[in-house]
Amino acid sequence: MSSTWEVTQHQKSLPALRNPILIEGLPGIGNVGKIAIDFLIEELKAKKLYSFFSYRFPHSVFVNEKNLVEMPKIEMYYKTFPTGSKKRDVLLLQGDIQPIDEESCFSFCEEILTLAKKHRCTEVITTGGIGLQAIPEQPRVFCTSNNTELFKHYATKELLVEKDIFGVVGPIVGVSGILLGLGKKRGVKGVALLAETFAHPLYLGVKGAKEVIRVLEQKFGYGIDLKKMGKEILDVERETMKKTKEWLSEVAASQAGAKGKKKDVGYIG
Repeated sequence: MSSTWEVTQHQKSLPALRNPILIEGLPGIGNVGKIAIDFLIEELKAKKLYSFFSYRFPHSVFVNEKNLVEMPKIEMYYKTFPTGSKKRDVLLLQGDIQPIDEESCFSFCEEILTLAKKHRCTEVITTGGIGLQAIPEQPRVFCTSNNTELFKHYATKELLVEKDIFGVVGPIVGVSGILLGLGKKRGVKGVALLAETFAHPLYLGVKGAKEVIRVLEQKFGYGIDLKKMGKEILDVERETMKKTKEWLSEVAASQAGAKGKKKDVGYIG
């Protein structure tokens, strides 16, 4: 499959990564993965390594805080740790969008796996959300994998990760799923960490993202202060909860009104 992706390298020389792991977090249900990986990039002070462009991006631009337009981005960052550290170096994939169709999703994942193998990365973690019909107070994290042994290392009581995902989710759509599927074909082991969240397009799954970060921190010991995910993100969460509850109230009211109208119509008929 020919690549439709332009890859720009942002470092003059490529870093020598030690036993790196690739962690992906692109937009999806509740933006759980995106929130988690954006936070991880910021906390680790990771450096930009690659950016990706395609003419198969969505035909739209964003308006930024300076009231100017900018193209949607997908980028890969990296973080190295001192020699002698037990921490594994890490590649972090984040962005504003996902590829918009099946072919571009597959070609993008092929591109990512090629770069991962170039950096001697043999393991990938994808992240995302599981959409529920109500806001979860304490989101659970579920796990699936393309490798039985790797699955056993993540779906554990110690990490508080649920292993019985069959029947909980349907197909895993997009990069979070295809990276694992193609990874298996190319000898790259992988797991998906999927946190429960509310399945509404306006809802931000901050609590779910927090749980994903908790699992990653417990597994790899990056030194992330989960309390720091605190004030700014909790402020966002409070505002999101407020808007979501307002939205739910409006929906409930409109549904009640609709039922009332249906009864009236039924009675008149």
